[in-house]
Parts: sequence; structure tokens; C-alpha cells
Amino acid sequence: MHGQIYKIYSDSYYVNIDGNIKPYKIREVLKKQKASIVTGDFVEIQNDAIVKILPRKTYIRRPAVANVDQIVVVSALKEPDLDFSQLNRYISLAKYYKIPIILCFNKEDLEFEIELQDKIEEIYSDLGYKIIFTSAKEHNGIEHFSKLLKGKLTALCGNSGVGKSSLINSLNPDVKLKTQSVSEKLSRGTHTTRHCEIIEVSKDTRIIDTPGFSNLKFDFILPKDVDLLFDEIHKYKDKCKYSDCLHINETGCEVLKNIDNIDYTRYESYLEFVKEAFEYKEKIKYNGRKIETHNKLHNNKSVVKISEKKRQGGRNTLKQKLYKELDEHEDE
Repeated sequence: MHGQIYKIYSDSYYVNIDGNIKPYKIREVLKKQKASIVTGDFVEIQNDAIVKILPRKTYIRRPAVANVDQIVVVSALKEPDLDFSQLNRYISLAKYYKIPIILCFNKEDLEFEIELQDKIEEIYSDLGYKIIFTSAKEHNGIEHFSKLLKGKLTALCGNSGVGKSSLINSLNPDVKLKTQSVSEKLSRGTHTTRHCEIIEVSKDTRIIDTPGFSNLKFDFILPKDVDLLFDEIHKYKDKCKYSDCLHINETGCEVLKNIDNIDYTRYESYLEFVKEAFEYKEKIKYNGRKIETHNKLHNNKSVVKISEKKRQGGRNTLKQKLYKELDEHEDE
């Protein structure tokens, strides 16, 4: 049987098979291989256990989800105030994983400076992103929002307190997700979503509600690749004097010549991500990029590797056997 992981709780994996969701354990061999199973994965079930992870269409490392059709980044216009840096992180994350993205700006019912809405349109519409303004409280924009989600599995991402759970409740009040208000002292939300879970808000619309987080870092790519995440920067790269130009202070940099055409919040985010990417570069410089795995392919099948200790023990035994045979041959 094949099914899809709807949520993971402790060591139980809740799998949807033909509309029925049941918890399953994973086969011991997958544990030994330290296989990573995430919400959204399609899996194979045998004898009431998960025995295989099927190939993924898409994958996001954090929040860890698979096989989503699109990402909706939810931001608040107010309470908490819009954080352009964090918004650019989510956008760049979707760009990195090559997943279509929609930008949702919630809490339109609150008082905010109208210039903010104009700025959002000016920056992100020109970059080709779909933008929607909503109010979960007043139900503004929810019908349009619903149409954008129809027929897809959508990952909802965003900081805590921006109203992700409230938006889901607006789409389907029967879901009744827990919500909390923003802390007045800290001016940020508290975590109400604790794990990634697929929620069916209608017959043909499914959402993965993800925990809010703010410590996403681009410490997994090289500095020279960061501009690939910013279309308005990358389009000038071919005209830079140096092929490895980082667009910071290099002579003959085409990006710096056209810096007035790039929004300063976007360029600031770019510089921030480059700095984080240098941390990754230093890390692999001394530690290398090779990751030791616990399984290998043999005859197109995944098998558990023998540990280095056992391999060495096997080599020693083989050597002893060879020396013994040579000694016996000399005695003859």
C-alpha cells in the first residue's frame, strides 16, 4: 500500500491511505539507515510498517516538508510589524528549492501606513510574485485566497503571530486551530503550531501548517551562489568585470553601477545572506563537504553499510588468513 505522511508525532507516522489516517511505525532497516521521513512524504506500507520512502517531487529542509505544490509566505502588516529581512529569507528559501511562491499580507483590518502597501507592491510585484492582502478577522480577501489554494498542497510559512492559524480557520471554521495574540512586551507572536501537519480545509485544498521560526540562515550555500536567489541582482551579473564578483565593493561591478534600481531592503538582505554563506564556506574549507552515510547502493538496492570498525576487523581477519596460508605453503 502507498500513502502520504500527514503528521509525525514522537515515533508515530500518521499516514493517509485512501482517506483513512492511521499511525504507523517505520521498519527497523530504515532506522538503521537513519532515513529522514517528513510530512508530505509518500511512503510504502507492508505488514503495518513503513518500508520505503517514495521519490519526492519537492523538498524543503526547514521547515521539513515534501511534495508541496507551492509556498505561501504569510506576513503581518501590523502586530508584529512587517519585517522585510525575514520576508526576504522566506522568499529566497522558496527560490532556492524552486517552488512557486505567493505573498500573503495579513491583518489588513489594523491601522497601518498606506505607504507600506505601496512599497510592497512596488518591490515584489515588479519581481513577478503574486501578492494578496487579507484580514482573517474581518474575512477580507479570504475568497480570493481560497482560490489560490484550490487543488494544491500548500505550505504556509511565516513568523509566529502573523495569523497563519487564523487564516486556516477562516478558510474552514471547523478546523478550529488554536491561536494566540501577539505579546505586547515582545511585539512578536508565540508559537501555537508545534509541528508540520497536513490539514484538509476542503475536498481539494490541503495546507501544511508549519511552526513559526526566525533563525533560518543561509549557511548551506556558497557566497557566489547567493545572487541566484535575487533576480534583480543576478540579471546584472554577466556584465560584471569578474565572474566571481560578489557585488559588494568590487571594481567593475555592474550590480553596484545599477544599485539605484535595486530596493535597499532587498540588497541589505543579500549582503546579510552572503555573510552567512561565508560561514558555510569556512566550515567546508576545513571540514570538507563529504557526508558519511549509513547506507549504500548495491545492485540498485539500498543496503546498510558495515561500520569502519567492523570493516577494519574484517580486513585484519583476511590478512591473518592469508599469512596462515602462506606459512602452510612454505612448510610444504
